[in-house]
Amino acid sequence: MAVPEGGALAGPDGRLRCPWGVTAEDYAAYHDTEWGRPVHGDDALFERLCLEGFQSGLSWLTILRKREAFRVAFAGFHIPAVARFTEEDERRLLADPGIVRNRAKIGAALGNARVAATWEPGELDRLVWSFAPDPAGRPVPRTTAQVPGSTPESTALAKELKKRGFRFVGPTTAYALMQACGLVDDHLADCWRHETVAGAGRGR
Repeated sequence: MAVPEGGALAGPDGRLRCPWGVTAEDYAAYHDTEWGRPVHGDDALFERLCLEGFQSGLSWLTILRKREAFRVAFAGFHIPAVARFTEEDERRLLADPGIVRNRAKIGAALGNARVAATWEPGELDRLVWSFAPDPAGRPVPRTTAQVPGSTPESTALAKELKKRGFRFVGPTTAYALMQACGLVDDHLADCWRHETVAGAGRGR
């Protein structure tokens, strides 16, 4: 997501947060309760892959505010259900004002569900988490300028997903997924969430 540059900033409650986490109430809640916490489960990771794909070229705040509408439109992002969507469902999605009505992104989400539906249970989870870097080898960012937009691991994850038939998943989208789902901790060093996320661990 595009973020203001600089170090951690104090929010209305006095807590230091990553700069983007103090720009809107929706961001503050997402920053404090979700971003950077480990996420597991095929459907949960599929949802986040889809939403990160829909975010491409847009503000994450736009997606965040439409997330519940996305969940309704995409059957809770339950992979087998989305994989069964028909051309009629695709037309329904393209007409739904509650979501991002982009034909290429919708088509990618449906196609990716059909690919993932052929995998073994837990395979998407294992695949995504196999690209989590060793946190000991990552310096803790002190400013947003030190947070990368992509990494060798996200590039490799995107490449593997594409090799297996996924679409609309590039290195930047893959890295946003890794940040959001706790594969990496990009909370700034002075952010109050950094220590709590780090203490939770990266795996199960």
